[in-house]
Amino acid sequence: MFIPALPFCHAEVRSARPRPERYLKQLNTLGDHIRARRIDLGLLQRQVAEQIEVCNATITNWERNESQPPVHYIPAILRFLGYDPSEPATSLCERLIAARRAQGLTEREMAGRMGVDPSTLQDWESGLHTPSKKKLGVISDCLR
Repeated sequence: MFIPALPFCHAEVRSARPRPERYLKQLNTLGDHIRARRIDLGLLQRQVAEQIEVCNATITNWERNESQPPVHYIPAILRFLGYDPSEPATSLCERLIAARRAQGLTEREMAGRMGVDPSTLQDWESGLHTPSKKKLGVISDCLR
């Protein structure tokens, strides 16, 4: 029995577009995250470079993991990504590093804000020394 197509019945199937082959399966580095976000947004490296205020070659090098972004670019990168891809900080050492990184500060700059010697901050970040109770108040201000 032949059933003609019904003119009033329209079917439409929708699905997510498959990711391009150049899309990474696993995101391990900051450069991987930048590349994935750029592809998700359909942007060119040039457009990402303009947002982060670096040259095109810099984005290429980061995405190829040929170099790592200097700490002063991290805040702009995190704004571009819309999230922080690093593991959540649990210890004081990790929280200090994460806060300094998110603010785009070097150890010397962060130590200056805290009023301590850079080697002291380095010892705290590496877990070699624990800050005094007095310095914990200063640290908590910097972690906010």
